[in-house]
Amino acid sequence: MKKIGKKAVIIAAAVIIVLILVFNAFSVVEAGHTGVIVTLGKVTESTLQEGLHLKIPFIQDIVMIDNRIVKLEVQTEAFSKDLQTVTTTLAINYRVDTAKSYSIYKNIGASYEDVLITPAVNEVLKATTAMYTAEESVTNRNMISEGLVAGLNEKLNADGLYVTDVNIINFDFSEAFITAIEEKQVAQQQLLKAETDKQKAITNAQAEAESVRIKAQAEADANKTIAQSLSDEIIEYQKIQKWDGILPQVTGAGGSFVTID
Repeated sequence: MKKIGKKAVIIAAAVIIVLILVFNAFSVVEAGHTGVIVTLGKVTESTLQEGLHLKIPFIQDIVMIDNRIVKLEVQTEAFSKDLQTVTTTLAINYRVDTAKSYSIYKNIGASYEDVLITPAVNEVLKATTAMYTAEESVTNRNMISEGLVAGLNEKLNADGLYVTDVNIINFDFSEAFITAIEEKQVAQQQLLKAETDKQKAITNAQAEAESVRIKAQAEADANKTIAQSLSDEIIEYQKIQKWDGILPQVTGAGGSFVTID
């Protein structure tokens, strides 16, 4: 019985070892990833694509590299053209070139975001921000984003990293600068209101003057029409219509007045 029990333990241990070897002989590369083969610490130049793959148990490791578009958020400071401190929060969308997955892991390791991308973002952002004043940075976000994409790809493509998009989440400025901008906006609004009121007053004055001119012209035209329509007969007729029936007084030779009834 003891021999049978000992034999069973050996068989069970052998089965467990075989199962461990079998499970470690396979590796699954998930969709959107490549597998970098590391044999006893040495990186193989070929990579594994999506699917199930064989490997040498305990000798080979498969490191997964994500080749999908990945989002990296970076916050950094830079100086504008007018020497204002601009604190910028960026969302960087990038991907790792499948063909260069092994070289990135071999030369840089898994921390390529910290080693390559973040420093490149800081450098390119400083160069781009220095081209615009603080106010222009706010109004030209699209141009700055496009400049960042172009500058980052110029620095990173050779290493197998491709930036697809840069979104500027926020621009922050010093409190003194924000106060100055607010005061400027208030002054501009007051100036605009004053100009609007001035134009309104001018328009009202012009309208009133035009109204007076039109009225005067109408009266002049009416008088002219009346004057043109009068004739001697009409004038005499008007005199007769207005006579009250009393004969005019006659002045005598001696200077006395005689009323004729």
